[in-house]
Amino acid sequence: MGSDRYQIWEMLVKRDITAFCQADWDAIAADFIADNFMGIDARKRSNPDSWSLHFPDLAAYRKEWLRQAVTFKQTQWKADPEKAIYDATTLRDIQIQGDAALAHKKFDGQLQNVNGEWTTLNWQTLYRCRRVDGHWKIAGFTGYMPHVSTTPHSISPAAAIRLPASASQHQTAGPYSPVLEVQPGKIVVLSGQAAIDPSGIVIGEDIEAQTHATMQNCLQQLKAVNCTFHDVFKVNVYLTDLANWPRFNQVYKTYFADPKPVRTAVQTPLLLTLLVEVEMWAVKP
Repeated sequence: MGSDRYQIWEMLVKRDITAFCQADWDAIAADFIADNFMGIDARKRSNPDSWSLHFPDLAAYRKEWLRQAVTFKQTQWKADPEKAIYDATTLRDIQIQGDAALAHKKFDGQLQNVNGEWTTLNWQTLYRCRRVDGHWKIAGFTGYMPHVSTTPHSISPAAAIRLPASASQHQTAGPYSPVLEVQPGKIVVLSGQAAIDPSGIVIGEDIEAQTHATMQNCLQQLKAVNCTFHDVFKVNVYLTDLANWPRFNQVYKTYFADPKPVRTAVQTPLLLTLLVEVEMWAVKP
């Protein structure tokens, strides 16, 4: 049993971390069972209803693994990234019954790049393993599940706020971030969004058209942190004319299911020919 546990640990920790840091899939390709392989992405959410079959086969997982590994390898880190991942990884719980095993792998740590930006590793994965011809291999997994740290350590102020890598804003935007994710509580804050396309041009001339465009821009920012309108709990609305309030509501209400977010609305001047601006707060389960 001890030898089996070590084989699984070596496969899921030692070999996996080294291969990932070197973006070398060939080093771990033999560790997988391709037949009937399936990986579930929990999207760091505790509710299984929001989990997705992101990796229906090994080819899909290999593609995403390589994408993440190449990006990681190309990033310049302040400290040894392989050691940082190793220090953040825990694999103690391994259940073995015959030729089947379930391994609980947890991540809890931080990495800082040379620009001073922090990446927080905080999730857990359940690996389903099988012994084939005396060697343990990965048959599938459920990954990116929430992990509540039991280690008493402090998150640095710089690591507590993160600008998502996929966040974007129009060319004429001012000196502000379009969306920030706040760690460790996973609070997401959107700057005021309006009916503006990527080039800075106002979309639509009436309140209905601008509301739709504004809500789509909000959704784009939410997606940058893997959120949807379902995760929004607070909305602030700014209108140039409160006479447009009923028409705004007719469009707005189509984007939210019950219970709808709490909301505040005020009348105020806006830039350009904008009729409405919306900011949102969301929480990631």
